[in-house]
Amino acid sequence: METHWGDGGSVDLDDTRLEMLSPEPLLTRDYETRPALVYERLRQQHGPVAPVDLLGVPAWLVLGYRESLQVLQDDDGWPKGLENWRARAEGRVPADWPLGPSLEVNHILIQGGPGYRPLRTAWDVALKPFQDPRHPQAKRLKAAVTAYADELITLVGQGGRTGVADLSAQFSRPLPLMVASHLLGFPGSQGDDALMDMWRVLDAGPDAEAALERLLATLAELAALKLEKPGDDFPSYLLAAHPDLSLDHLARELFMLLGMTSDHVGILISNTVVEVISGEGSVRASLSAGMVRESMNRVVMRKPPLVNFVPRFAAQDTQLGNYTIRAGDPVWVSPGAAHADPLFADHVASGTTISTRAHLSWGAGPRQCPARELASTVAAAGVGRLFERFDYLDLALPADQLPWRSSPFMRGLRSLPVRYELAEAPAGPPAGGPAPGAAAEVIPDPSARQRSSLWRYLTGLIRGGR
Repeated sequence: METHWGDGGSVDLDDTRLEMLSPEPLLTRDYETRPALVYERLRQQHGPVAPVDLLGVPAWLVLGYRESLQVLQDDDGWPKGLENWRARAEGRVPADWPLGPSLEVNHILIQGGPGYRPLRTAWDVALKPFQDPRHPQAKRLKAAVTAYADELITLVGQGGRTGVADLSAQFSRPLPLMVASHLLGFPGSQGDDALMDMWRVLDAGPDAEAALERLLATLAELAALKLEKPGDDFPSYLLAAHPDLSLDHLARELFMLLGMTSDHVGILISNTVVEVISGEGSVRASLSAGMVRESMNRVVMRKPPLVNFVPRFAAQDTQLGNYTIRAGDPVWVSPGAAHADPLFADHVASGTTISTRAHLSWGAGPRQCPARELASTVAAAGVGRLFERFDYLDLALPADQLPWRSSPFMRGLRSLPVRYELAEAPAGPPAGGPAPGAAAEVIPDPSARQRSSLWRYLTGLIRGGR
């Protein structure tokens, strides 16, 4: 045990190796229902960094805001890349570890080493047309979000102008998947089957493995198509910016965009709806003033969709919190816990019109999420359209009884039951938005929609709810 002196006096730094500890499992029933209490218990017991068990594999969980910034901003001291994981190199990570497949895909979110920088540069170039509001593709994207949102809301309305709906299953989850299909440039509605498989993968059910195989095969076919016939879409732009990408590698990057964007954005939409309906007055006031982005910023501080980032690894023995992290140890930064750290939470002013952007929901440092503006744009457009099209929305369950689903990475609602009343007629496009014809350009023909597996599923939800 080493002793060092800090501002508050002596601090004991535990040099016990991670392998020698018996950490408590993180992913428990308590964590699924009330993760904040689990984070606080770990903080009280261990300080800003705690050893945890992730489905049978020990890891360090970073709970402190200052410590999280230290890790996120130092890409050399805390690199990504599974090749840096000592226990994995020594064969001590079980071959059937449930988190293994999602980490082995090795896309931009996971990758470390010298290949990351050119890949990140290519991502930034490929995403710019969709994130720069002055670019025609960004305008088409907003038109697509509005058009897809209208499709889904109209479908909900087939159950009656008033009624009860699950906004998670019928709006928040399918909307970003449909937008992701637009970004990937799937021809017509052919991407809907892939979107359903993405849904199965995210839900991690018994058919997830088969769905992942089909999905990667579909994305490889799409990559081959874009290589032969480039279009105005993300895979074509990525290939142009990084011509050395193999089709297999491109398929992995498309999988990352499809999965991360869809689940993250879907959770953000649902959480924002809940906060607007049942949250404090400042959230509702922000939305009524047209400040959807500000409402979302408050939401990601309180309930970040991505509660734990993918692992980094200590490049050398390093003191972090009250422990010495050994070279090659896995370190998981938890923005969900960092936002509850008094160092951050006690300095977030409540009741102000503009909330802080110093949160960690999109990461920090050189590997901050490259698609954060894209995700925010899609979520804000979807939430805004939802409240334009409904005259009345209220939760069908008390907010504290809404069912949550937690994973090692994400936390979102299993369902979002609401009572609704649709407006008499669809509202026009948002002020200053794209012309009606621009939205129509991105919608597949109705007969193709009716044949797609996604649309059959959504239609079945309407019929089942009658």
